[in-house]
Amino acid sequence: MNAWRIQHGFAAVAAIFLVVILAAMGAFMVSFSNTQQLTSAQDLQGTKAYWAARAGLEWGLASANASSTCPSSTPFAVDEFTVTVSCNLATYAEAAASVKLIQLTAIASTGAAGSVSYIERSVSATLEK
Repeated sequence: MNAWRIQHGFAAVAAIFLVVILAAMGAFMVSFSNTQQLTSAQDLQGTKAYWAARAGLEWGLASANASSTCPSSTPFAVDEFTVTVSCNLATYAEAAASVKLIQLTAIASTGAAGSVSYIERSVSATLEK
């Protein structure tokens, strides 16, 4: 009878320990799932930002090709992204001809810099005329 009294209540301690371990594992899984969801959303936003920057670059290339000068650098919106196209124009003498090099960079961004929701992508190209 004495041995039974020593082990009395051990099952309750084991059950509490098991519940605590399962709760910790559940909390970890919820945290892991949230991180996975956030990473997936940021990846999608990054792809959208890339294509918004590509749209800005295509606009800049078409404008520069038509006028042989730098297009205006006024920011514009593509979906939720602000796209800014910057341009550098350089003229070089090559033999008897004058060659223009127009370097364009398009940057698409959304969100506040330094926050988790901040996304930015940039693309660039050089046009020779």
